Amino acid sequence: MSFSRAEAFAPATVANLGVGFDILGLALQGLGDRAIVEFRDEPEIVIADIQGDGGQLPREPEQNVASVSARAFLDHIGEKRGLKIELIKGLPLSSGLGSSAASAVVAVLALNKLVGEPFTREELLPFCLEGEALVSGYHADNVAPCLLGGIVLVAGITLDAIQPLPVPANMHIALVTPDFPVPTNEARAILPGQVPLASMIHQTGRVAQLVDALHRGDLEALGAAMEGDAVIEPARACLTPSLDEVRSAAKQAGAIAVFIGGAGPTLCAVCNSAEIARRAAAAMECVYSEAKMDCVAQYTQVDRRGAMVLRAE
Repeated sequence: MSFSRAEAFAPATVANLGVGFDILGLALQGLGDRAIVEFRDEPEIVIADIQGDGGQLPREPEQNVASVSARAFLDHIGEKRGLKIELIKGLPLSSGLGSSAASAVVAVLALNKLVGEPFTREELLPFCLEGEALVSGYHADNVAPCLLGGIVLVAGITLDAIQPLPVPANMHIALVTPDFPVPTNEARAILPGQVPLASMIHQTGRVAQLVDALHRGDLEALGAAMEGDAVIEPARACLTPSLDEVRSAAKQAGAIAVFIGGAGPTLCAVCNSAEIARRAAAAMECVYSEAKMDCVAQYTQVDRRGAMVLRAE
């Protein structure tokens, strides 16, 4: 069954989880983007409207993540009609919350519904990656959890390289996003081109400990592994305002660990209850308030469902 109009939602995501650079990511409840997609008789894709981006995102279809992903889908199925896309951004740009991945996923999921869902959710991954590649290259540490939900190990960009991981039942997350955009390309440019063998051994060991901790539901061990990053966080700390102060404040409020969300500057605190997550979010917000820096603080949990179609008609 096909439709004339479809609307979808795609959640925020956090990549890396500290030590898992480009290979780990999780989806977050509540936060995300929406898109409304309709067919048009003309062959072009038109970005009819974007809300919530402050006018920063490109409206040209060949430069917008959502339309590039949609074009990859249309070309694959041989569809000659064009599209009208309305994008409602609930995620701040360049924040470390997977904004570009959400735009790619939400457009493709709505489009898949529009044509009668010929593809499973997993099979939509390649189309989403085409849009994400505009911003940060071909890697799925944001796209995969956004599309599929949960916590995901991403060993490549093909379906056989995507592995869901257990989500501890008592895992809560506090977030603070300072008003200090960090474009992904800048955050990548600052990383070292080579790392010593000892650092590689250390890093891979911490990733293994993180995966083991998830399987055992051990939040203390999970937090220790997340904070064991000896490569990426040291390089990016200069792009993350008040990192040490925020980490200290969150832990004083009861948080287990704090890590940089993706490229940053969002900071994520792992907590073992909603109340502690609430207190940690407030404590992190206070650090930026005292520094006279605007920020948004919130607390949530892992979104196990991933992107979803909201309605179709």
